[in-house]
Amino acid sequence: QEQPVESGGGLVQAGGSLRLSCAASFGWYAMGWFRQAPGKEREFVAAVTWRTGTRVYADSVQVRFTISKDAPTSTIHLQMNSLKPENTAVYYCAETREDSRYLKTVTYDYWGQGTQVTVTS
Repeated sequence: QEQPVESGGGLVQAGGSLRLSCAASFGWYAMGWFRQAPGKEREFVAAVTWRTGTRVYADSVQVRFTISKDAPTSTIHLQMNSLKPENTAVYYCAETREDSRYLKTVTYDYWGQGTQVTVTS
């Protein structure tokens, strides 16, 4: 694999849940989830490091979303609960090779194609 691969997106009604998955391409230092809504810039959602399991969340999602890692399968997940229409976006996972404490701002080197999440009212 030359890039991580996301899956699990779909259409869900407000208040529902989705679980996104992403298979790592390289399994380097950390992986993160980002999202881009129509007309908006791509924004950080959550990230996790492989070795220590350190997790970081955007303030807007840290209560409702949970990022996790499955080392044996080199896969990360994003459990999204209590979804809102404003969460509608294309969700991307990405990998970074940089060993950094600042997972929100570190440069992510490899990006997936994205998976669409649509939340209806």
